[in-house]
Amino acid sequence: MKRVVVTGLGMINSVGQDKETAFSAILDGKCGIKEIELFDIERFSVKIAGEIVGFDPNEVMNPKEVKKADRFIQLGMKAANEAMADANFADDIDMERFGISSASGIGGLPNIEKNSVICENRGPRRISPFFIPSSLVNMLGGFISIDHGIKGPNLSCVTACAAGTHAIAEATKTIILDGAEQMLVIGAESAICGAGIGGFGAMKALSTNNDDPQGASRPFDADRNGFVMGEGAGALVLEEYESALKRGARIYAEVVGFGESGDANHITTPVPEGPLRAIKAALRMAGDIKIDYINAHGTSTAANDKNETAAIKEAFGGKENCPPVSSTKGQIGHCLGAAGAIEAVISIMAMRDGKLPPTINYTTPDADCDLDYIPNKSRDAELNAVMSNSFGFGGTNGVVIFKKI
Repeated sequence: MKRVVVTGLGMINSVGQDKETAFSAILDGKCGIKEIELFDIERFSVKIAGEIVGFDPNEVMNPKEVKKADRFIQLGMKAANEAMADANFADDIDMERFGISSASGIGGLPNIEKNSVICENRGPRRISPFFIPSSLVNMLGGFISIDHGIKGPNLSCVTACAAGTHAIAEATKTIILDGAEQMLVIGAESAICGAGIGGFGAMKALSTNNDDPQGASRPFDADRNGFVMGEGAGALVLEEYESALKRGARIYAEVVGFGESGDANHITTPVPEGPLRAIKAALRMAGDIKIDYINAHGTSTAANDKNETAAIKEAFGGKENCPPVSSTKGQIGHCLGAAGAIEAVISIMAMRDGKLPPTINYTTPDADCDLDYIPNKSRDAELNAVMSNSFGFGGTNGVVIFKKI
């Protein structure tokens, strides 16, 4: 079976607009959650999110194209550009053997909201001609493929909060089956708008701790009361191992396992059994390997954190056998469909640097969440294999394992 390695990384989120700045901030325990500025929050019960402040899409896209692309596409372009530059391809790369696997949970929700209001108040003739192409999830891969001249498979995952991890799995499968030699994976999301915050708020899924934005997202803490929405993008260049060796590429990690499953239980209420099956499937594929760190889905919701803890303990044969676990969502919020890609980048950089990212805001232990969550402060550790978990509405689950070469 063909081996698949990671040769490029890119990331943007609320604590940094490039991978090194963002990862350094995460290790330092910094938090990017604050009062929302992207829209008028006066009527909303939830007023906080992990916004990216100061992002200029004109720096990553032709200004003429910016109005054609929703913000999630613009953020995805930023991360993709960084990952492609990081992979350092020569000019003679065969772009017909280079593909894209993109992901978003919701896509262009701000544009959907905006144009729905225009249609209702001003009539259908006033709808922007760029509305549809700016909002479709697969246009993330479409815009980026055009910008970089990528002519191989152009795939897209729309599996809620598991989408970014599923996009990594789809890209890996494509290379293993010889559908491409390289795949650019991008997960991007920007749903911080009235419909997004209002919709999740109506479900009672979001923290309403508006008076303490930086303490609102509290993964695995007993006082957690919902997730905080974030925005951002993560990108990874995956490459067939022999191809990477031939061109002398820097190899960050190898994709050695992935697992996917469905809960078949409830559209929004998770259970441990679905995540457990995905974790076990990833471990089976990875073979005889010791996992040194898990980047958890860790949303800061009562159900997810309890169930994920139970699934991890079951998969590893008891609490005493579990590796350290952390959730970085306390710092950047929950980036929905981008979360898996961003957290994969974080996991690989943790392995690169031998640094365990902390779970911030962990102050009150929960009897149902009793693992080592690397509370509040990063930790040095030798990391040879890492796991990243993502679980989404609809009961869709994805897990990926990377190891050092």
